[in-house]
Amino acid sequence: MNKEEDIKRNGKENLAFENIELDEKKLNEKTLPGDVERQEEEDERGGWGNQLDFLMSCISVSVGLGNVWRFPYLAYKNGGGAFLIPYFIAMVVCGIPIFFQEVALGQYLGSGGMTLVGSIAPMFQGVGFGSTLMVSYINIYYCVIVAWTLWYFIQSFVAIPDLPWDTCSGWWNEKSTCYLTTLEEPQVSNETHFFNVSSVEQFWDRRCLQRTDTINDMGNVQWEILGCLMIGWILVYLIIWKGLHNSGKIIWFTALFPYVIIVILLVRAVTLPGADVGMLAFITPKWDLLLTASPWIDGFSQIFFAYCVGMGVLPSLGSYNKFKHNCYRDAVITCIVNTGTSILTGAITFAILGNLAQSQNQTVDEVAAEGPGLLFIVYPSAVLRLPGSPAWSIIFFGMILIIGIDSQFCGVEAFITGMVDFFPAYLRPRRRWFTLISCITFMVLGIPMVTQGGVFLFQLMDSYSASGITILWVIAFQTVIIYWTLGRGMFRKMIGHMLDRKINIFFEICWAYLAPLVMTVIFIFYCATYEPVKYGGFYTYPPWAEAIAWLISLSSMIMIPGYAIYYVIINRHVGSMKEIWKKGTTPVFKARKGALFDPAATQTNCGVNNVTSLPTVESKAELVENDVMTNP
Repeated sequence: MNKEEDIKRNGKENLAFENIELDEKKLNEKTLPGDVERQEEEDERGGWGNQLDFLMSCISVSVGLGNVWRFPYLAYKNGGGAFLIPYFIAMVVCGIPIFFQEVALGQYLGSGGMTLVGSIAPMFQGVGFGSTLMVSYINIYYCVIVAWTLWYFIQSFVAIPDLPWDTCSGWWNEKSTCYLTTLEEPQVSNETHFFNVSSVEQFWDRRCLQRTDTINDMGNVQWEILGCLMIGWILVYLIIWKGLHNSGKIIWFTALFPYVIIVILLVRAVTLPGADVGMLAFITPKWDLLLTASPWIDGFSQIFFAYCVGMGVLPSLGSYNKFKHNCYRDAVITCIVNTGTSILTGAITFAILGNLAQSQNQTVDEVAAEGPGLLFIVYPSAVLRLPGSPAWSIIFFGMILIIGIDSQFCGVEAFITGMVDFFPAYLRPRRRWFTLISCITFMVLGIPMVTQGGVFLFQLMDSYSASGITILWVIAFQTVIIYWTLGRGMFRKMIGHMLDRKINIFFEICWAYLAPLVMTVIFIFYCATYEPVKYGGFYTYPPWAEAIAWLISLSSMIMIPGYAIYYVIINRHVGSMKEIWKKGTTPVFKARKGALFDPAATQTNCGVNNVTSLPTVESKAELVENDVMTNP
């Protein structure tokens, strides 16, 4: 015991976070109160069967349809190369640091996103509720894209050796305005193109969607699309019914196979006539746009959306890691792969757009379409111009189907994990039934979006439920609360201890200052430049639909201040607002075995009823010493 007393007396400041070898050794060798219970909980909760399963799952969830259609559209909309400047700034300042923060904290606590912030600052449990509600909205409408993709995949087989959208004689076509995209020269002049619609676009609007003219007329259910929606949800359930951490082989396939197809499409796309025109449009900056808010807002929003930060997905995936897993390496790799995938798919998209623009005597700006239109109009148009078009269509939509499903089941897993961690006693033994009920509920809520007017509702969900100011609001609160509640520098040291490495000070600067500041500026820019969403750039939603969209957006945002007010009301007996704030911002989480800071262990073993500051390693030495003296 003399050695420990000398250490405590002479090296208190250094012991805090630098010279912790003795205490760490004792903590690892000595079973402290609560360790057995924690180990039983972790065994019951499960974990990844292979260290690389986590990396593959992160790639699966972060690389999705947003890389295929959202990134390319935003790039050309905001000046090509000029858009890449704020995009890469967002990646460095917010994307990688916050991605790593969420994954690392989920691994440190061994819990999902819904309970993450609330365990650090109980008063702000609303952040978890808000993120869970956002991922629920995404789960509802995201699978509709999967259903459309599956329908196109099936349609690729029905008219072999042709494709059903390569005709103007179908029952769905308006023959007086239809023209084929497969002809070397367009059938109509540039002046009349505005009044004519390609066979591909008519197939999308009049055959797949059978779209009505307004959201006021929702029409009938599209039974073919509903069947595809049901198949999509069945596939998702079969993948995650045992838990995503038990689906390692499936994750590997869904993460890696799309890249085989992406490489094939890239090689084919860049060899098309006119591809150089599209690639030039992709990388040529419009510098004057950098002085406007649009490229900055879209660049940062795309990083948040693509990286899936602020939605509770990443902490859920990280919670299945072993405590000492090198999540820093995996986080950086995933972010680089995500951005690299966006660049590759952007190159493919713009090469195809260049080919279409040249063949139709149009500019790239005139060919491209936003959102689902880019996926279901431009790409089907492109495959018609390739030899063996049905085979290329099957390959392309097969890839999109896999990308969509792997992102979908990761999102559902985040919701399931968050709810199970919040109600462990009731839901953990019934996880499979809860997963089934959740999948059925999400599917039923998605049915209105597979009606004839459902695409209008889909556009509102995509624009308001988990993007724009909603996700900025949740991420800003989450970042500030995690860093400043734990204390200046404490989070970096906690994670450094977990990973047995020093965390770069740049991450701390981003967590503490840069990311919150940038997100605040973007939030103000967004509000100042807000314009109501339009479907296809021409249809303006009625006021009641816009009001519903804002209610959807505010439903996640209001969770944070709403729960804080509720917390103050139910804790008014504690005393003054200062005392309530002190209690509401005191960490209450129960860390995993080997953690540097564990409020639960500190309260239980050190006789502290209300933790007001984080214990140093000195207090852990006292904990070990007291336990040794009590049990020699």
